Amino acid sequence: MARITHERWKVYGNVFDQFTINVIIKLSKQKHIDELISPISIGKEANIFSAKKTEEKTTIFRIVKIYRLEACNFNKMYDYIKHDPRYYNIKKQRRQVIFAWVQREYRNIMKAREAGVKVPMPIALLRHLIVMQFIGDESTGETAQRLKQAPPKNPKEFFQKLLKNLKLLYQKAHLVHGDLSEYNILNWKEIPVIIDFSQASPIDAANADELLDRDIRNMVSYFKKYGIKIRAEELKNSIKTTK
Repeated sequence: MARITHERWKVYGNVFDQFTINVIIKLSKQKHIDELISPISIGKEANIFSAKKTEEKTTIFRIVKIYRLEACNFNKMYDYIKHDPRYYNIKKQRRQVIFAWVQREYRNIMKAREAGVKVPMPIALLRHLIVMQFIGDESTGETAQRLKQAPPKNPKEFFQKLLKNLKLLYQKAHLVHGDLSEYNILNWKEIPVIIDFSQASPIDAANADELLDRDIRNMVSYFKKYGIKIRAEELKNSIKTTK
């Protein structure tokens, strides 16, 4: 049974209500996880935990993302999702919006992965929880760090790898990330792994170009600090153009 009563997790308020506990227990019964291990981060709408399960005496680490049902800005979620053609009929009701938001992240990650983008593999979705592939050291359970904490040793090479992923995301998955920054890119052994896809939108969404422009500004600003000089318009054309 999934254990979730660790004392130090009390700082993660508004997460472990009875509804959430029941969802975690169900995921455990479905054999997606055995137990949560430790908190990794507090996001704007969700908290991230490491988890593990045992298969044939082998420990497998996973990531569990738990969206908060009460302490989250569901109005902001709605402002994003209402532009998504996949959710045009959604009503502005808190739980309906939150559950759709989480489903949207799962679908976006799946599409990105199918297009060859370096993202964690989504494993299970239930209500407001997503179980995903663990990115990090499988022998110790140490997670890969975000680009903010782990700058690339070779910025030019890292940038080119990231650009390849952004082209695949746009041209094959037909998605725009919408919140791309050094906080949403993992640096795992000098390989960029893009995370946090709940706000990602199809390229035919009304606000897709605006979201792409924001992603590009963030990337230009970040890599400029490491000597990579590229104009926003040049980067945008590169992402959109097949070469």
